[in-house]
Amino acid sequence: MAIISDYEEDQNVKKSSPSCTSTKTSMFTATFNPQNPIRIVETVLDFLAKESDFLEKDTSEKEILDVVKTAVEEKKRKKAEEEAKVKGESKRLKKEEGKGNEEKIEKGEDKEESAKRVPNKGNGLDLEKYSWTQTLQEVTVQVPVPSGTKSRFVVCDIKKNHLKVGLKGLPPIIEGELYKPVKVDDCYWSIEDQNTISILLTKHDQMDWWESLVKGDPKIDTQKVEPENSKLSDLDGETRQTVEKMMFDQRQKSMGLPTSDEMQKQEILKKFMAEHPEMDFSGAKIA
Repeated sequence: MAIISDYEEDQNVKKSSPSCTSTKTSMFTATFNPQNPIRIVETVLDFLAKESDFLEKDTSEKEILDVVKTAVEEKKRKKAEEEAKVKGESKRLKKEEGKGNEEKIEKGEDKEESAKRVPNKGNGLDLEKYSWTQTLQEVTVQVPVPSGTKSRFVVCDIKKNHLKVGLKGLPPIIEGELYKPVKVDDCYWSIEDQNTISILLTKHDQMDWWESLVKGDPKIDTQKVEPENSKLSDLDGETRQTVEKMMFDQRQKSMGLPTSDEMQKQEILKKFMAEHPEMDFSGAKIA
């Protein structure tokens, strides 16, 4: 009996005394509400309070604040990197776009320059429906029409900045804004040999060569204009001097050389430099 009693007591002791302790992992679940984001933080703190003694530590508040601060700083850093990346990409695209536009403009200008035609013998241009010539003072237009055309069938409207030419009942042969203004009172038209409308336009500014009759038509290269000497001899002394100076400057520019005004400024500067050797002219430029 003693043996049995001791055995039962021993068994009871074994049952009441656990042989080991185990670590239990708790599951955490929560639903995030975008309208109340702080609620999920409160849920986490409640879970920590129930499942552990973490919040009882003296350093718990600091540790939680450190985690939050780190998360906020990381968020700001990533946002700044993304914004910098977008900004950099935007600048790159704008730069490329600007460069592309500049190239297009340069190509367009080069194309326009190369498209300019060599003037005819009258310093104008021969086109499909009409031809025109010019001097510094006047522009003469020749418009072919059916043989036997009478003046009463002609429509010729000359305004300061606009020209319209054609036959009644038909679309205009020429219509558009003139390359430069004209003196309307000094302009006229006539029928020659009943097959050509001849128009004389007196330029308002008589010191410029026209590139075209009306804007939008093919242009001529005014650098290749060759005025007749006989025409220059008809001008008075002051006007001829001005025209010759203009022609000289045009030739100089076409060769990349200084104009008469620039040459004069250079001479004045050289003379001044010679008279004042004590001054430093190393940075002087000719405007």
